Amino acid sequence: MRTRVLSRRRRGPLCRRSDVVEAWTALTVAVLLCLTVPLTGVLTTRWAYEDARVAADEQRADRHRVRAVVLERSSQTHSPSSSERRHASRATVRWTDPDEGTRTALVRVPAHARPGDPVHVWLDPRGREVLPPVDDASVWQYGVGMGTLAAGTTAAVVLLAHRAVRRVALRRRLEEWERDWARTGPLWTHRGV
Repeated sequence: MRTRVLSRRRRGPLCRRSDVVEAWTALTVAVLLCLTVPLTGVLTTRWAYEDARVAADEQRADRHRVRAVVLERSSQTHSPSSSERRHASRATVRWTDPDEGTRTALVRVPAHARPGDPVHVWLDPRGREVLPPVDDASVWQYGVGMGTLAAGTTAAVVLLAHRAVRRVALRRRLEEWERDWARTGPLWTHRGV
């Protein structure tokens, strides 16, 4: 008995097919937002983290840090920006390589480094200065950032699709109401009878 009452409420004379489609779409969107968006975020985070971790491991294997001594600061040929002056400048440094002996190079050093100060320099296998390898915090930050971006994009796509379906359902509902009013309107207003 209760089932018949509920089904009659859902299928009343004012309930159109577009209303049913819109209700099912809203339910589908809710399920997609609760399941698909977090799942997409988690899977993308794992993929991006693994990818960044492998790249960081390759950088750590390829690069090595040496302790060098600043010989002399380089005279700037270009006008560095204020942030460059604060954080780093170029200087000639010397270090001892176990295979090749004493070496020198022009590298970036902290702005406060003076001749005679020890500094750490990252080098590739050919002895060229490179940036330090990516640290674990940056790997996690990249993974979480990509996961958040993927989850947000998925949510936006689902919500935009829902909006499009609602717009079509509203247009359809208005067409159905116009058609039904064209049939019943003259009976109520006594026009055309």
